[in-house]
Amino acid sequence: MHNPECLPAPVAVSPAERSEAKPQRAPTLYLIILTKLGKGLLLLLVAFGVYKLAGTDLQLQFLNMLKFVNIDPERKFWSSIGTWLESVNASNVRLFATGTFLYSLFSLVEGTGLLFRVTWAGWLAIGESVFFIPIEIYELLQHFSTTIAIILLVNIGIVYYLYTNRQRLFRHHH
Repeated sequence: MHNPECLPAPVAVSPAERSEAKPQRAPTLYLIILTKLGKGLLLLLVAFGVYKLAGTDLQLQFLNMLKFVNIDPERKFWSSIGTWLESVNASNVRLFATGTFLYSLFSLVEGTGLLFRVTWAGWLAIGESVFFIPIEIYELLQHFSTTIAIILLVNIGIVYYLYTNRQRLFRHHH
């Protein structure tokens, strides 16, 4: 039988210590994490697909794809893409695939770091989003696009959310 006098006294834990021990729920952060990981996986698949195309006849591949989805390859838009594909060589394809692969790894590392709520991942996500904001503004000034406008708003939202909630969301080592 246990003697209650031998048990250690309960230790009072402050709310700040509780929040550091167990991260609070953050649905917006989870959405950002899913976006980063999803983008990383999609770009990884694109990179492998593009690597596979290196050294093949891209024009023929493009024509076969158009026929498969039942699109007339003689239309001006599609024929101009086909003509452009003549200038693309295996070296350019590999370079594009390598860049896409590296960016996919960046997104996967960023998403994984956010998942584990490490401070550097929060700053990495903020930095990446801030990096693209001027580019998106420039693109909108050149030619308005609803898609670019939405991406700009999402990036501004990510920066605002992660920056203003960084103390609550990420572990800080003292």
